[in-house]
This record gives sequence, structure tokens and C-alpha cells, in this order.
Amino acid sequence: MACRRLLARFSSESDCISASLSSSAQALARLRHSTSALRLPPAASRLRREEVVVGIEACEKQGRRERGSAHAQRALSRRGVSPVEGWQQQQQQDLRQVSSGGSAEAFFCSETPCARRPPPLLPLSPPFPLAQFRPLLLSAGGRLLPLGGARALWASPFASAAAATTSASFSSTTDSFASRLAAAAMPEKRPFERLPAEVRPLNYGLCLKPDLIDFTFEGKLEAAVEVKQATNQIVMNCADIDIITASYSPEGDEEIHATGFNYQNEDEKVTLSFPSTLQKGNGMLKIDFVGELNDKMKGFYRSKYTTPSGDTRFAAVTQFEATDARRAFPCWDEPAIKATFDISLVVPKDRVALSNMNVTDRRPYPDDESLVEVKFARTPVMSTYLVAFVVGEYDFVETRSSDGVLVRVYTPVGKAEQGKFALEVAAKTLPFYKDYFNVPYPLPKIDLIAIADFAAGAMENWGLVTYRETALLIDPKNSCSSSRQWVALVVGHELAHQWFGNLVTMEWWTHLWLNEGFASWIEYLCVDHCFPEYDIWTQFVSADYTRAQELDALDNSHPIEVSVGHPSEVDEIFDAISYSKGASVIRMLHDYIGDEDFRKGMHHYLTKFQHKNAATEDLWESLEQASGKPIAAVMNTWTKQMGFPLVYVEAEQHDDDKVLKLVQKKFCASGPYSGEDYPLWMIPISICTSEDPTHAKMQVLMDKQELTLILKDTKPEQWVKLNLGTVGFYRTQYSSDMLESLLPAIRDLSLPPVDRLGLQNDLFSLARAGIISTVEVLKVMEAFVNEPNYTVWSDLSCNLGILSTLLSHTDFYEEIQTFVRDIFSPIGEKLGWDPKPGEGHLDALLRGLVLGKLGKAGHKATLEEARRRFKDHVEGKHILSADLRSPVYVTVLKHGDSTTLDTMLKLHKQADMQEEKNRIERVLGAISQPELIQKVLTFALSEEVRPQDTVSVIGGVAGGSKQGRKAAWKFVKDNWEELYNRYQGGFLISRLIKLSVDGFAIDKMAAEVKAFFESHPAPSAERTIQQCCENILLNAAWLKRDAENVHQYLLQRKASPTAV
Repeated sequence: MACRRLLARFSSESDCISASLSSSAQALARLRHSTSALRLPPAASRLRREEVVVGIEACEKQGRRERGSAHAQRALSRRGVSPVEGWQQQQQQDLRQVSSGGSAEAFFCSETPCARRPPPLLPLSPPFPLAQFRPLLLSAGGRLLPLGGARALWASPFASAAAATTSASFSSTTDSFASRLAAAAMPEKRPFERLPAEVRPLNYGLCLKPDLIDFTFEGKLEAAVEVKQATNQIVMNCADIDIITASYSPEGDEEIHATGFNYQNEDEKVTLSFPSTLQKGNGMLKIDFVGELNDKMKGFYRSKYTTPSGDTRFAAVTQFEATDARRAFPCWDEPAIKATFDISLVVPKDRVALSNMNVTDRRPYPDDESLVEVKFARTPVMSTYLVAFVVGEYDFVETRSSDGVLVRVYTPVGKAEQGKFALEVAAKTLPFYKDYFNVPYPLPKIDLIAIADFAAGAMENWGLVTYRETALLIDPKNSCSSSRQWVALVVGHELAHQWFGNLVTMEWWTHLWLNEGFASWIEYLCVDHCFPEYDIWTQFVSADYTRAQELDALDNSHPIEVSVGHPSEVDEIFDAISYSKGASVIRMLHDYIGDEDFRKGMHHYLTKFQHKNAATEDLWESLEQASGKPIAAVMNTWTKQMGFPLVYVEAEQHDDDKVLKLVQKKFCASGPYSGEDYPLWMIPISICTSEDPTHAKMQVLMDKQELTLILKDTKPEQWVKLNLGTVGFYRTQYSSDMLESLLPAIRDLSLPPVDRLGLQNDLFSLARAGIISTVEVLKVMEAFVNEPNYTVWSDLSCNLGILSTLLSHTDFYEEIQTFVRDIFSPIGEKLGWDPKPGEGHLDALLRGLVLGKLGKAGHKATLEEARRRFKDHVEGKHILSADLRSPVYVTVLKHGDSTTLDTMLKLHKQADMQEEKNRIERVLGAISQPELIQKVLTFALSEEVRPQDTVSVIGGVAGGSKQGRKAAWKFVKDNWEELYNRYQGGFLISRLIKLSVDGFAIDKMAAEVKAFFESHPAPSAERTIQQCCENILLNAAWLKRDAENVHQYLLQRKASPTAV
């Protein structure tokens, strides 16, 4: 799943019940309860400490839930049973059991959760006066049910004199239950347990019927299962779903109806209880259920789109990774519990229906002539999180790859042309991976589809890959170069998963990093193959490698391989460590092994574990067999411990040889490592010299704290550099004389671009950590005056941006802007505004970067030209090229007024392409006037901005100025309930928090942020909050330590006649 790009370059939500309650409803009394005492709804777990909302006013606000209840009624009616009759029949069956010797206590009062009889599934529009039934209890799908009425029905089977004792016992138990609800303390969080192994699925026969008007769906599951050990219950994952009926039919025996559904909300499980023991062997589990097409961008959800005629409609789409298949159908929702799937969808006949496999049948639906039933071929054995289905209106373009796979790209209606670039990339990528792994793509087709509302960048569902529109669609005239590159990388990432993740799947979420880290590395290999002109491996260092090091230097980082218990913990590790550090150490491993042996090892791994599950150690074993190197021993030092090393190096000349002394220590963002333990990494060290900067003169595995090496035949005047190609995942600190000898190699470009970038980034990070002076780094930055490489400039720009944000807390912010103008002016003048003959992809990227940097910094000529071009663009005289829009937009906004902002918002409204809308959204925060900043923040939560894009608008404000940062943080606090309800549990909540507070540099702000989230918990973002507080304190320390020295240097430089 390509959420790294959204997390990094730019890991659920609360149920609509809690969001829609009015203040009066929220003021009503609440009953606290324990999930072990009563059947409770999965949705209730979304409310703090599983609160049960009481009050008829709350019920009356659940119109959508009523429609879900109507679905439940219709589903029962189709079985020839009314809702009340169905419940009465079930009561009679229970009573027969009690009469034949079963105990009522076993159904209602047992301390074994799975043995309890659930309350009835009452319709919300009952055939009796609703006012008679108070208080209300939330049902499994989040509907409000009358607790008093339910109690009366529970008691009714035992109302006879013969059952008086039992009835009294039950009544007493229920009364004490109610008092426990009122008085119970918040239950402690129970240890998480994976699903029991007694029953396992072999095949899911799944039919779903989504209602795109009422936003509900009906489902029928017929799962072929194997009972591995005799049991009277089946435990499955289930969330936000109401089960209507369930039964089990052993092969050759009579159907057994489930007599209880016990929902365990915190663990998102349901226990189906049966009146007799299910014996070992195979059988068929049948479940009828209903659910909601939610608006939370997870599970089976609705996605809003606009037709070419301007109508607003909804598609039904899925996003199941990590643990949301359970929101679409009851299932064994763990990656290691694989099965095959036979999927059918009942949909409007004018809609496209897609799933993992190809369509095998499409026929009219007998109950409704406006619907069709679409059946898909059986899938291979696969994990639930990779299942997908989409229902909506789409156009497509198609081709066949050179190895015969049908490739389609689905686009919004009328935009098929925008799918052609992704189609070209996909058609090249499938054969590349087939050849690289020496394993064919195992499905007959691959669909790539653009989804309007989508939280991540993309999702690798087997055979049906879903994308944000901006990650898939390219307009030949209106898409910029960076968008084309982004689409190529994301397509490469998701298609790599078709082998590495889908064919062979991680055994548990602990090994998520291997899935995502590998795909994040090989996407670059693929793009380098398809588009060598992108110089993509240099960009990898700036985009992934250095970002991972920035995060991994924190005390609140985590190892690559994190032990995951409860699936809610998974969202915390969809971060730059799992993706970018994972990719970086695999890149280092590939370099250490060599491409030939690496490919042999990958082939062995994929063929040995195809259609199965594997752990990290399984890959190490395969690579070890192929290479004969100690892969596990080396890699465990990188994956099982947090952080990475700083290698300090100094050199002494001995005649014609150089003697190098290397020392490794843990690199810390807070300064020199001073821990009592001495973590050790096994570091592949490569060393080059000025004699041949592109080839290693020596390679060695550093497996101890200190190492002495002798470089033969290395003259005194020759420079020496460690970490050729910036491949090893470590930072290097050179002695002063070694660093001095490298600076001319930056100026004359004899040092390769990726090494120039790595050297500059290491120095900047050492300065942030207080190991060297920030002034020294600024001096080195001036050596890049002749730099031609886009990625080197991109990294310089990023680091200067960090420094500018820090110095915005001082009264000499303008001085650092002068420095930025001086550094970027020469390359800006050289590039100019318009492309020159012979220029390519990287020149376009560089021009946009440099003009944007100069414009924001207030470079007079750039500002004037940007305003002129913007005016012509708005008036239609001369439309800006796609590559110039972002730099022009940000420049005019940074130095604009209310008219500028209104014009930009008008452009946003007129834009037909999501890429253009996003481009505008990301720069709106550059506006500087306080009242306009508030206008942008209000716009962020408006209907004009898609839910997943609100975060980037708020983040743009926070990063735009000091005033914007304060305003954005206040806005997040003031609107926390709405934002948390929208993004809760997903990685976007972490992204929102990071963007909002990371730029602060005052100690008290760390305390404020910490205090706010202590009173407003965001469990899935807990680690992010800790990291943000740590970063704020680090920024404050950096400012105190270096601000005055930087100020003096900038003043001296300004006064110097040699200043540019």
C-alpha cells in the first residue's frame, strides 16, 4: 500500500453515530458496560470506553441506521419470515433447548462470553410504540435498540409458572446487569488474542448487494470450512455488521442453526454459538448479514464523485488493509488465514462491477429488473485484506502485456485518455517483474482503478489495484513532470506487491515492513528500467533514505521489525521506518549481495512460499543460500534494533598509503550518543577516492566498534570518501582535514551527484544534532553554487526550508531568506522560465523547484514575472505549463492579498482535474494575512475539499508561516472532534498531527501538545505524538544553541563585498 508517499512526501474513523449526536443527545445519561456482559455493537467500541448512548432523542437522529434496519427486515422477509416472527422462532428454539435439559443460565448469565444469548435484533421502526422502550441500547451495527423492550422479550419464554424460578433468576441477573452498567469502572484493556484455530475457511462464497442510495448493503456468505477440532462455537472477525442468521451444515448431515451471536467489540470479533458440538470435518457455514456503506474510506465504503453532467453520485469501493475486510463480511481477517473466494455482486445494471478476478457471468437479478448479478472467477488462495470490489461508473483503456496479461486502467467517465500513461507503465512493469523474479504473474488480468475518495496513495488488492486519482491519472497537457514520475513509482510499487505480498504474504503484521520496504525499493528499480532519464536512484536518497534517517534518529523511533499484537497497532507502523528505512536497508542488502545472487534468492523465496505465508527470516534464509553470505546475522542488526550508526573517520598518511580509523556509534538527533550500552551494527563499508570516484577502492564488513583500514597507493593529495553511492544506511562524520579535501570535489562536480547529496545531508544532520556548527553547514552549502543536479538541489532546498522554519521564531528571518535568494539566484538565472531545446524531465523538475524557492523567498524579478504570468493565465491569454503552476501559485499567494486568494479559490472550483485541485490546495497556506489564513482553514473542511485532502490544506497552512503554524494548531484543537471522527484509526490522523505541530521550536509547545493529546487521546497516533513532542524540544535546543552564531554569520556575509 502506497501510503508512504502521503505520509512522507506530502498508517479508523469514528462511527457516524458519535459524530451525529446533537449536543442535547450527548447530554443524556450514559451507561457504562463491559463487553463480557452483553451483546454489544462493534460501533459502540468507537465511543470512548464503550459507552452506550441512552435517550430517544439520539435514536431519532439515526435516519441512516433506520435504513440499515430496513435492510435487515427485507432480508428476513425474503426468507419468508417477519423480523418479529424470526425472533419468536428463535426464542421457541431456545426454549425447546432449555426444556430438553439446557439451562437458561447458559444462554444469559454464564461468565463465558461465547455462551450468552444476544438480545434480539429489533427493527428501528417497530410495530409497537417506540416511546414505550427506554433506555436504548446500540445494536451490532450501531443502531439504537430499546433495552427495556429487549428485556421484556428475553423474559417472555420463561413467564410460565413452570419456569418461574428460572425467570426470577434471569430477571435478577438482568437487574444486577443494569446496575453494573451504571456503576462499572472502565474495563482494563484485555490482552489481544488471535483467532482460535478450531475452524478454518477453505473457500468464501460471498454475495453482496450494495444500495447506493441508502448507503447500506446486504450480504450472504456461504463459506466452506474445516472444523479442525470439535467445538460448539465459531469465532470470526466482524465489525459494524449486523448478523441476521447463521447456520452450519456438516457434510452429509443436517443444518445446525446458531443460537447466539456474541460481539466482542474491542477485538472486533463475533462468536457464533451452536446448540450442539460441531464435529471434526468439512462443512458449510452460512451467514446472512447487513452493513453500512460508510464514509470513512475503509472497509466497504462510499466514494462521492461528479458526473460529466454535474450530478453528484456515489460509488461503492473497498479498502481492507490492514484489518477492515471484517467491515464488509464476517471473516477470518488475519493474513495467514488464506482461502479462495467466489465473489458475486448485485448492482444497478448501468454500473461497472469489478473484483479481483475476471467476470464469468452477468445476468438479470430475478427480484429487480434494474439490477444485475455479476459473478467473478474463483481467486487463488489469498488473504482477506487483498479482497476488493468496486461498483460505479467508469471508462477504461486496455492493452495486453508482452506476456499476455490483460491490463486495464479504469478512469472517471470521460477521462479514459488520462489512463494511458499508467497503462503504458503497467504494461512494461508486469514483464519486468516476471523476468526479475523468474515467476509469472499468476492472474489472467490486472485492473488499475482511480477512486475519488481514497485515504492512501494506492492499495495492491490482487488483480484490482485501487488508487487515488492523482496517483493514476495523467493528463497529457495538464499534468506536471513530478506527477508523471509519482504515477510511475506508485504503479511500480503496487504491481511489485502482486508477487511480494500477494503471492507470498507476511505471516503477521510484525513483518509488514518486509512487504512495504521491499515494494518501496523495487519500485525504483522498475522505474529506472522504464525511465532511465529520471535518475531515480539519486532521487531515492533524497525522498526515502534521508527521510528515514531523520525519523530513525529520534528516541521515539522504533525498530523496523515491530512486534504487533492488536491489529489497531498496525496503523502506527505504516510510517517512514517500515517503508523508507525498510527500502533503504534492502537497497544496502542488494548492493552487499550483488544483483545476480539477490535475484536467485528472490526466486527461491517466491517459489518456495507461493500461495503461503512467510516471515522475515524465511527471506534471509533464501538469500543466504543464494549468496553464501551471513545475511541473517547482518540484517538482524538493522531490523531488530532501533536507530542506525554514525561512522566517524580520520586518516593518516603513511608514505603512499592512507590509514583510516573508523569508529561506529549510534546516531542520535539529540547529540552525541551517551548511552551505557553500545549498540553494534554490521555495516557494509565501501570507500572510494579521487582516483576513481565511481568505483569502490575497498569494501569491507565492519562488524565491531572500531576498525583500522589501510588504503594502498593513495597519495596525500587524493581525497577519500566513505559510503560510495550513499548506499550504506549510516551517517559519516569526517575529520576536519578529510572534509576540507572533499569541498573542491563538490565545486568541480568530480564527486558524483548522489555522493554530493549524501555529504551535504550528513553535515546538515550533524548540525541539527549539535555535533557540528550550523554555520559550517551554511559555508558548505555555498560550495554548491555550480550544482546542476535536480535531486541535489531538492535536498538542499528541503534542508534550507527546515532551517528557515526554525529561524522564523527569531527576528532575523529575513536574513536567511536573503541567503536562500543568494544560493538559488545563479541557477535560477541559468534556467530561466521557459524550457530550452534538448531539456528533459529533470530540467523541468529543477526549474519548478528553483523558481518556487526564489518566489517564496521574495526574489524581486521572480515575483514580478510570476505575477505577470499568473495574470495572463487567469485571463486565458497564455495558460501556464503544468510544471510552472505550483511555483507561480505559491509565489503570488505568498506575496498576495484577498483578491489573489479569491482568484485561486475560483481556479480550484473550475478545475476539472484532481491533480490541479490538489496543486492549489497544497499552496493555499502560503497566504500570510491572519484573516486569509482563517479563510483557508475554513475552506479545508468545506465540501470543496475531498476528505483525504483536508490534511494537506491544513498542513500547507502550518508550513506556510509562523502565523499559519499557530493558526493551524488552534484550528486543529478547535475542530478536533470532527477531524478525529473523520480520520480516527488511519494514518491520516498521524499525518495531520505531524504537519500541524512539527515546526514549533518552543519548549512550552511540547508540553501543550502533550497535554492536549492526553485529554484528547488518539491511540493510533500515539507514537507520532511522542515524535512530534521530541522534535519540538530538539528544535528549541537547536535554536538556543546556534541561532546567534547563524545570525552573526549572515550579518557578516551580508556586509562582505564578496557576498553574491
